[in-house]
Amino acid sequence: MPRARRTAESKTCVLAFSGGLDTTFCLVWLKAQGYRVITATVDTGGFSRDETRRIAARAKRAGSMRHLTLDRRREVYRDFLAHLIRGNVLKGGVYPLSVAAERTAQAQAVAEAARRAGTQVVAHGSTGAGNDQVRFDIAFSVLLPKAKILTPIRDLGWSREQEAEYLSDRGIPIDARTTRYSINAGLWGTTIGGGETRDSWGMPPESVYLKTAPVDKTPARPEEVVITFDQGLPTRLNGRAMEGIALVEGLNALGGRHGVGRGMHLGDTILGIKGRIAFEAPAALILVGAHRELEKLVLSQWQMFWKDHLGVFYGKMMHEGHYFDPAMRDIEALFAASQTRVAGDVRVRLFKGACQVVGARSPWSLLDRQVATYGEETRAWSADEARGFCKLFGMPETLAQRAAEKGRSRSRSKPLKKFPH
Repeated sequence: MPRARRTAESKTCVLAFSGGLDTTFCLVWLKAQGYRVITATVDTGGFSRDETRRIAARAKRAGSMRHLTLDRRREVYRDFLAHLIRGNVLKGGVYPLSVAAERTAQAQAVAEAARRAGTQVVAHGSTGAGNDQVRFDIAFSVLLPKAKILTPIRDLGWSREQEAEYLSDRGIPIDARTTRYSINAGLWGTTIGGGETRDSWGMPPESVYLKTAPVDKTPARPEEVVITFDQGLPTRLNGRAMEGIALVEGLNALGGRHGVGRGMHLGDTILGIKGRIAFEAPAALILVGAHRELEKLVLSQWQMFWKDHLGVFYGKMMHEGHYFDPAMRDIEALFAASQTRVAGDVRVRLFKGACQVVGARSPWSLLDRQVATYGEETRAWSADEARGFCKLFGMPETLAQRAAEKGRSRSRSKPLKKFPH
């Protein structure tokens, strides 16, 4: 390869570009360092058409050599969200991993763009104090083993106010809100960092929530929706057949209108420190809650037990950027195998910020009134059989209690025998 061509390629960089403060700063900074920057905005469900047009215009104004808008919503749903739904994955029991899955999908798209551009140089705008740096770096290392990864935000360690001032001095104005908050929107939800989330007590102001209505402005009456599942994935909303992406978007709109989906997540970061974010994820919380209820109706207790354990592990690995570990494909296979009978309807009530599952039905239901009605009557066993079951079911505790009483009695009557070592 001619030296001039090698030099040009080594100075061509593909930047994961959201159009926010950090990535805009990265673009301007990298250009100042002599790089020819291709910006790539990867749509994982967080942008409207108007927003993607504004982002493209900002990239051009800030000096992008070429701007790419890459739609990866279908891949996000198929390769990530489907498994999170089937696994009932909520980190810490509350947070639906709104960012982790989408960051890996974004890194995949940027790596593909770099290969097409004939360069091994990629960049992202993550800080040195957050999780996203790990997700991007791992994905780039796996997909582009020889990649040079540029990280101006991490390397410089500037504050958001310093970044904004740098851009302002170069004629690129920044919305004041972005200096205080970092907001990431996607198909599976929106996360809000900075400001009041920096400690464990405060709450962000109403103005930072973009997808959910404040409770005092939600409808005065509850609304019920029916979600139909087939093999563990949603296929219909109120009887209307819909593809996964459209159904998630529909539930985001419905839930957001009722203020459903807001939450705070406090937990362990990849770096080992504690972190806290606010989030709004109507569709994610509605779907995971509905899916879990349907599973309780059709799966055995041991299927649920092991799925719960693997769901926690799967979420941890996804959260920490280990999507490419082969164990993840094995768990996904188990999730899929467990969903054969996870089919039916779930009725959900949305009202004043709350999402309540009020009913579920399935042709595979294990709730069989022909066998027994819990707490009322039985048809499959007699009173004597029930009495015998209770006696045997409690036998381990009975034996433990007998042994304890014998031991206490023996210790009172004579010292315990000493055994030789």
